[in-house]
Amino acid sequence: MSDSETPKAAGARRARGTQTAGPQAQQHLLRAAAELFYREGVRAVGVDAVVERAGVNKMSLYRQFSSKDELVMAYLEQKDEQFFGYVEKSFAKHPGEPAKQLQQYFDDLAVRASIDDYRGCPFVNVSVEFPDATHPARQFVFRNKERLMARLLELTTTAGADDPVALANGLGLMIEGVYAASQTYGPGCGPILAAPKVAAQLIAAACGGSPAR
Repeated sequence: MSDSETPKAAGARRARGTQTAGPQAQQHLLRAAAELFYREGVRAVGVDAVVERAGVNKMSLYRQFSSKDELVMAYLEQKDEQFFGYVEKSFAKHPGEPAKQLQQYFDDLAVRASIDDYRGCPFVNVSVEFPDATHPARQFVFRNKERLMARLLELTTTAGADDPVALANGLGLMIEGVYAASQTYGPGCGPILAAPKVAAQLIAAACGGSPAR
């Protein structure tokens, strides 16, 4: 400890340099990466910032992840699990009623996209940062979106839409529009709040019913 360094500061410095057990270090690192990557962008955040936020040393990071790219992929896997958790939680509110399940997702998405610090879809954000379509991160984004579209198509088909593919594509386009509007117009903007009503109209027109709103 230097003459000018307080015992508390010295303790904090030593804590940051202490090696953390593997599973715990990985948890801290992923939490830190998720916060920083989502808020500031993957390319803008270096491993030093992640290490500092996680409260571990750099050696702990490289014991868990061989490179920043590997950390990014782990971040995307975590976000993928979280995203489909949101999706299925919405659908679960109306079991056996696919049209209402689709509608509920838009209701919940509008709420989520109206939070002040909402930064849009993490997968869209990553795709913008990695222009090379062959990059593993871009390929992960593609798989995430492909899985979502497959889930939407499953529900539009079960709901009896006259053209399930067209309805799924239309709803998919609206979802991406909500993500974009949250960053261009701002969270909770008019276009976001309009999305559930427009979704209800599309679903009703395709499934031969009246809009839920």
